[in-house]
Amino acid sequence: MLVSAKEMLTKAKAGKYAVGQFNINNLEWTKAVLLTAQECNSPVILGVSEGAGKYMAGYKTIVGMVNGMLQELNITVPVALHLDHGSYEGAKKCIEAGFSSVMFDGSHYPIEENIEKTKELISIANAKGISVEAEVGAIGGEEDGVIGNGEVADPQECKQIADLGVTMLAAGIGNIHGKYPENWAGLNFDVLAKIQELTGEMPLVLHGGTGIPAEMIQKAISLGVSKINVNTECQLSFAAATRQYIEAGKDLQGKGFDPRKLLAPGFEAIKATVKEKMELFGSVNKA
Repeated sequence: MLVSAKEMLTKAKAGKYAVGQFNINNLEWTKAVLLTAQECNSPVILGVSEGAGKYMAGYKTIVGMVNGMLQELNITVPVALHLDHGSYEGAKKCIEAGFSSVMFDGSHYPIEENIEKTKELISIANAKGISVEAEVGAIGGEEDGVIGNGEVADPQECKQIADLGVTMLAAGIGNIHGKYPENWAGLNFDVLAKIQELTGEMPLVLHGGTGIPAEMIQKAISLGVSKINVNTECQLSFAAATRQYIEAGKDLQGKGFDPRKLLAPGFEAIKATVKEKMELFGSVNKA
């Protein structure tokens, strides 16, 4: 059964580890993440962007697939199904479809409007026991058309949003979505410490977990980051394994063109990446 992200993240914050949000793109992705979470005995958050939601034929389709897998694969670790970078309308749709967690990304609105819309969604979500993630200050890179410049959030604005009763807060601390450029300045730990000081118990979220050096990730976790989003890294490992299979001509041998065979190396590569991240984040055996 899907659960809200609240309990798993509250435990993570107290235990000084982080839960990974792994974005899913299709059946292989979902199955790979769920099986790895079960094998690692780790809580997990399945992230779905609005673009991926469209690609997978809508939120109800995704809810059906995920709920089916939880049963058929005997998944017993805590799993949250979470809308990533949701619009106001998108978040409402996901709540109706049966997601257990939503992110409302109001970071591009003036702070007053972000607060207004966040408050409305919190009241809808609270009634159904669904966790809500909010965002302050744009984060750099590209996420389904939402673009920011590696900006750094204002700790006071973070406190304003945290005080509304959101479950978790994403704040820009110089992180970027996608591949990090050569001239990236690194994470801003001073700002993170200040945000942590003002928001207290609130689990903080780090977006753009791909390509941040391991020691920076660990330092961020020690400063209150309890949820880390990973997407690009799984895509890159999936693509590399698939390329290798095809370049080796394996799709031309016997029934190698069968999608179950063709996608198997990529599936295994996602599993390996997810396991590596769960170990880095410290969530193994925390279910």
